[in-house]
Amino acid sequence: MNLRPLGRSGLQVSPLAFGGNVFGWTVDEATSFRLLDAWVDAGFNFIDTADVYSIWVPGHTGGESETIIGKWLRASGKRDRIVLATKVGKPMGEGKKGLSPRYIREAVEASLRRLQCDCIDLYQSHDDDAETPFEDTLGAYAELIKAGKVRAIGASNHTATRLADALAISERLGLPRYESLQPLYNLYDRAVYEAELEPLCQAQQLGVINFFALAMGFLTGKYRSAEDASRSTRGERAVAAYLNDRGRRILAALDEVATETSAKPGQVALAWQIARPSITAPIASATSLEQLQELVAAAQLKLDPAQIARLDAASAEQA
Repeated sequence: MNLRPLGRSGLQVSPLAFGGNVFGWTVDEATSFRLLDAWVDAGFNFIDTADVYSIWVPGHTGGESETIIGKWLRASGKRDRIVLATKVGKPMGEGKKGLSPRYIREAVEASLRRLQCDCIDLYQSHDDDAETPFEDTLGAYAELIKAGKVRAIGASNHTATRLADALAISERLGLPRYESLQPLYNLYDRAVYEAELEPLCQAQQLGVINFFALAMGFLTGKYRSAEDASRSTRGERAVAAYLNDRGRRILAALDEVATETSAKPGQVALAWQIARPSITAPIASATSLEQLQELVAAAQLKLDPAQIARLDAASAEQA
């Protein structure tokens, strides 16, 4: 496996990250263990989760994904074989949210307990918190890094302006800087990242680990009509967001390249992202060993320049 540097953090990660939002939600504990073992055994090392996963499920309180990962780490003994990323900041109920130093200190201890480990490799601000000055948030992260509880920090769901401000404050005050960004990005959702965030990330040498890499499953070709919305828990959202003329044009191009490469549309969509110089590791999930093997194959798929250009053209916003 060819690992990639994550920004200037010193962390080396596989070209795909396993999205842990499924653990404890659409995947039970036993299946989660099998998926995690298979992921590492296939040579991948990057796992991304968040404290808030999966609070949206009735009866859940958040922390379910971290808890399952922690149990797996304890049972498998594979902590030294993975780069472990989690997040803080989204509402966890009872006023638990944001990026204040007090809450970050509280939240990291809760995550470490659930993960059953002493250190988080990449601790990410899950949402921007305009009410807390960057110097306060970054100062709290500096304490965690000094204490050995966190190795590097990243940002998620930040605008280019706010991310640039945070980076400037880190440099001016000598505080840890965000080494990665987790933005929305895929063949359909291109505009905001490419116009505003990508130039900043490249100029500042930030790693990029984009979420919704398969556009809620749309780019796998699973949703080709309104009737297909019932095929998964995210089907209605995917159909509403992506099943339009542009979405169908993207699927047609994916189908063509998939046929040429003897791959599946979703694998082509991921390979297109992996080939983009600014992208470090798209985040994708699997709920079965069969799906996981498709992710493994996607990381090995090489598209030629003509195929990439065809996908670029098909997914371009119409003037």
